[in-house]
Amino acid sequence: MSFNIGLSGLYAANKQLDVTGNNIANVATTGFKSSRAEFEDVYSATRLGSGSKVIGNGVRLANVSQQFTQGDISNTGNVLDMGINGSGFFTMSNNGAITYTRAGTFKVDNAGFITNTDYTSRLQGYGVDANGKVINGVLTDLKIDTSNLAPKSTSLVTSSINLNSSAPVITDTGANAVVFDPAKLETYTKQFSTPIYDSQGNSHVMDQYVVKTGQNTWKVYTLVDGRNPDATGSDPTKTPPVASTLTFDSSGNLTQVSTPSTLPPPAPNPIISSDLKLTGWVPGKVINGTFTPNGASANTNGVTISMAKTTQFNADTARSIPTQDGYATGQITNLTIDGTGTLFANFSNNQSKAIGQVALASFTNEQGLQAVGGTSWKETFASGIPGYDAPETGTLGSIASNSLEESNVNLTNELVDLIKGQSNYQANAKTISTQSTIMQTIIQMT
Repeated sequence: MSFNIGLSGLYAANKQLDVTGNNIANVATTGFKSSRAEFEDVYSATRLGSGSKVIGNGVRLANVSQQFTQGDISNTGNVLDMGINGSGFFTMSNNGAITYTRAGTFKVDNAGFITNTDYTSRLQGYGVDANGKVINGVLTDLKIDTSNLAPKSTSLVTSSINLNSSAPVITDTGANAVVFDPAKLETYTKQFSTPIYDSQGNSHVMDQYVVKTGQNTWKVYTLVDGRNPDATGSDPTKTPPVASTLTFDSSGNLTQVSTPSTLPPPAPNPIISSDLKLTGWVPGKVINGTFTPNGASANTNGVTISMAKTTQFNADTARSIPTQDGYATGQITNLTIDGTGTLFANFSNNQSKAIGQVALASFTNEQGLQAVGGTSWKETFASGIPGYDAPETGTLGSIASNSLEESNVNLTNELVDLIKGQSNYQANAKTISTQSTIMQTIIQMT
């Protein structure tokens, strides 16, 4: 009996050394989770029970459990390197065969799909629609779309403008009226220029000329490419622009924007709002006094120029940096990934667009996952079915791009366990050696 007990101890100590050695061997493996050998004692029993004086029959390996504790996140500088800071697993698909991993060393194959290092499995996530909105709930192979970003025509221009309340009045009515002329500085108070875009991504210059025409009253003349936006005649440069009137109260706050009905669509009364609107603009060029359309169009709903943040205070007439929502065609320049796992393609026209989102899987019992090599696991009955969601949702962790999760092996502890395993092996070997000596003594006595 003692021989069997000693042999079980040798076997258990050997398994402990195997587990410890495997941990040490993978101390530098990305996403590796250390294991722990768990043992239980062995007792023989009869039908009526084991009794109170039964000696154990040794030890056996009960389980080798993996420890899913967090590993350190280290920076790599590679945008497709992703570490999970928290719980969750990346989901990989190899022609429908699903595995789960914490190793975020991803590459791009020749078709643009994001894969593991040996290009056999594709990273799973959520796709996006034509507007870059993530489509949650349906897993798909994540792919980096390198196509150009289509242009967008300008529909809204916004800025904050202050008009100097102490600026001199330029009289535009009566016998001494000053007629506005963009070529003459004395006919307007200040000029502001804003780039806008047509449907083909061509850039145009929208010039706004502000003229103080009275106490708390200003006029705004708007030209696009140096002409009245509505003018497409034989000599559009000579078509005078239409002025909008801005009215302020005694505190310098804008109270009304009034535009004649010839600039927006025909209307019986002046439009009163905080916006100006260009609806008749046809993109094109004037060559030798003749207007030639360039084949593009403005935004179908017109270009809205928000004047709501315009004030009239005793300060310089100035404007903040304007914003407008149009842009030219863009070529992809780089990729960024945020904490929610959303992949953004950045383009040469300073625009960015979501092209996908990484999905993370979670399990009720991570210990029930089956290790299949390659720092991957498979779902089992014991683990339960996976739940998929976006990073930073619920208990799921966040994605750290340009980073990898290191192995969670504590090398110091493993070296100590190595010494313990060696001592256990030697001690169990000693029990066998002692039993052998006793057996030889008994044989010599007979």
